[in-house]
Amino acid sequence: MIRRMRVAFFGTPDFAAASLEALLASRHQVVAVVAQPDRPAGRGMKLHKPPVAVVAEREGIPLLQPAKIRNEDFLAAFKSFGADIAAVVAYGRILPKQLLDASPHGFLNVHGSILPKYRGAAPIQRAIENGETETGVSIMRLDEDLDHGPVYSIVRTPLGADERAPELFSRLAEIGGYTLVSVLDAIESGAASAAEQDHAAATFAPKIEKEESDVVWTMSAKSIYDRFRAFDPWPGIRAMVAGEPVKLLDVRPVFEAHGSPGVVVAVDRDSFTVACGSGGLRVLAAQRPGKPRVGGGDYARGARLAVGARLA
Repeated sequence: MIRRMRVAFFGTPDFAAASLEALLASRHQVVAVVAQPDRPAGRGMKLHKPPVAVVAEREGIPLLQPAKIRNEDFLAAFKSFGADIAAVVAYGRILPKQLLDASPHGFLNVHGSILPKYRGAAPIQRAIENGETETGVSIMRLDEDLDHGPVYSIVRTPLGADERAPELFSRLAEIGGYTLVSVLDAIESGAASAAEQDHAAATFAPKIEKEESDVVWTMSAKSIYDRFRAFDPWPGIRAMVAGEPVKLLDVRPVFEAHGSPGVVVAVDRDSFTVACGSGGLRVLAAQRPGKPRVGGGDYARGARLAVGARLA
């Protein structure tokens, strides 16, 4: 039997934890886990361990959570584990060349897009935002440039017209886990090959900024709906109503609606509809600052939002 691979794993969020779990269920040996430091979260701002660190501690795997990785101490610690290869999944930092060169088989990366499309921090959200009907997971070898290295495997999957970011994250995380294991198997047996990306076709997927949550009513209803799906649960989308920012928690595009962008064109028991650059956006749930979620119709009645009112 071929000796199993000794794998060092770099990752932080739930998306990465799925790949770590897949490795633990495989014949390969996870010799160390590297995750981001614990961060404060919640109302009490208590320190919380990232999901990958939780898995490592549960399994008794050596865990490193360095504040900095660009130093000799961390490099020495990494080398001490004797990893054959490293796997990186949503770790959250750019790795220096001296680290990338420190394992015999290099570093693999699980990336949530069909490379070279959507290189960068938010490939899953940007694919949804741009109305893609197909996405996938790429397993590549890391180099010094952003999502630039040669690709071992791409698994494609349809992207549903109503699929939101949390659902897609979950699906791609599962795909990433079993595909990572299959690539490790191929590398171990000497059967793996990696193809250079078409760098001229590369597109960039920058991280999501909070300011992007503001609805631009001159956009089409479908484009606003795609943003809503992409930005769920954070930062969501919001509109200004009488100078107050209101979160739109559930919306649907209405293609037969007509009117000036940003103007309310219909109010019914369950919702209100706002005209867009083309079509309209039906709001089924909304939330005022500091208030609970309510149905769209209840919000419209409480805010005295009538046909002809304008939202910003």
